[in-house]
Amino acid sequence: MGQANRAEPALLLEGITKRFGTLTANDGIALELAPGEVLALLGENGAGKSTLVSILFGHYVADQGRVTVFGQALAPGQPKAALAAGIGMVHQHFTLADNLSVLDNVMLGTEPLWQPFSRRARARGRLLELAARFGLAVQPEARVADLSVGERQRVEILKALLRGARILILDEPTAVLTPQETQSLFVTLKRMVAEGMSVIFISHKLDEVLAVSDRIAVLRAGRLVACLATGDADKAQLAEAMVGRAVPAPLRRESRPGAAVCRLSGATLRRPGRGDQRPLLDRIDLEVHAGEVVAIAGVAGNGQTELADLLCGMRSLDAGRLVVQGRELAACPRAWVSAGVARVPEDRQAVGTVGELSLWENALLERYFQRPYSRLGLLRRSAAQAFAQRAVEHFDVRGAHRARATSGSRVDLEQPMRQLSGGNMQKLILGRALGAQSTPAPPPLIVAHQPTWGLDVGAVAEIHQRLLDACAAGSAVVLISEDLDEIMALADRIAVMHQGRLTPARPLDEWTLPALGLAMAGQETSTAAVH
Repeated sequence: MGQANRAEPALLLEGITKRFGTLTANDGIALELAPGEVLALLGENGAGKSTLVSILFGHYVADQGRVTVFGQALAPGQPKAALAAGIGMVHQHFTLADNLSVLDNVMLGTEPLWQPFSRRARARGRLLELAARFGLAVQPEARVADLSVGERQRVEILKALLRGARILILDEPTAVLTPQETQSLFVTLKRMVAEGMSVIFISHKLDEVLAVSDRIAVLRAGRLVACLATGDADKAQLAEAMVGRAVPAPLRRESRPGAAVCRLSGATLRRPGRGDQRPLLDRIDLEVHAGEVVAIAGVAGNGQTELADLLCGMRSLDAGRLVVQGRELAACPRAWVSAGVARVPEDRQAVGTVGELSLWENALLERYFQRPYSRLGLLRRSAAQAFAQRAVEHFDVRGAHRARATSGSRVDLEQPMRQLSGGNMQKLILGRALGAQSTPAPPPLIVAHQPTWGLDVGAVAEIHQRLLDACAAGSAVVLISEDLDEIMALADRIAVMHQGRLTPARPLDEWTLPALGLAMAGQETSTAAVH
């Protein structure tokens, strides 16, 4: 994207090594970043990307090696020093105060506490100057809580620029953006690098990496395994470098939709104590059949979480009907699990698992009360561990350390769940929900909420294949996702949520990415597809 000047690096990393106990998170990493260059940083979960940028931003101190910024050594472990050197970072989860204005947010931390007055006028002028210069339109007086996700991201970038950033680290910057917002971000990046800004772009989306970067660095198991010009790279090559093996594309098998498994009619959830405002879910109609994937697209915060809670038995309707296999289930997770509904929650750590419990205990969380795992109120440990063993084997769950030789297990079922990577946590959740039943019948309904959020390309491909296989075996799948690539790869029909309302679910071939983006922004077109 940029015209990189190799004469004097903006950023130079030499032999960066960081250990956490026996784990080597970064192993002798050497990288450089030129002025006016976009360097994409790729790697599996646990490959060492977060550790490396935490060292750059002063949150961690490297055990070995050094960092040089524009020819000056960077003081280790000091975020203030990183900011002073011109390093800015925009995190995937924004760090803004919702109750404050845009101007207040960008000024936070820029003035000393002992200063007798605030230089708001000067800061406002500088903010508007930067916004115009880089195409980041904002209203300084607007309250952050009232902004869209894309607008909040602009504020985060402007906050970094106002602090003098010359090197910008973007962590999964397009994860929650519409296609139109993503294109707007890329236009902004082009303007920045044209003026000499250097960018580290961290993403799992290979198409975007190939579109936006000048060079690509790939980490695997803490080591730099590839660093190449973007023009010399392709998706298959990058995926293989990330995971150390070829990553096959998911195979969609022929299937015909069967009977309706799940039906919502006029489904409404109101805001507690705030009946005068738009409901969380506003008269939703949806029907999902056996053997099909119906995807729900939308920008975060438009009702997807409430819909997922409803379909997992966590909430009850205020109005309307919800029928699963011909009957209305109580708002009780146990009733939904007993009915065979497979639930894959959005937050694998806070909701899907209990970090301090063992792998086998987590595998049994939804079935401990069922036979053959329980009898007369007592847990049958051998049956429970056999269930966990099947989940681990069928879904290739890889633990933090090998099991004892006598157990014959790939992983130690007694190790705490928190020791697993995000991808392996998610695979165990899928094994618990889909693949470890003693009977061959697939679950009638699968509710998968952000099933691959934050996972690397290898784990994503494996989870996608599992969902497609379940669908081919007769399961009805509700896929709730903010990843449009995922939706286009898996869905038979797509509906879009915006401010609690749901568009009709239309066949995949009636949608395009621009049409999806418009619907996600609340601008429905009369015909979904734009050809």
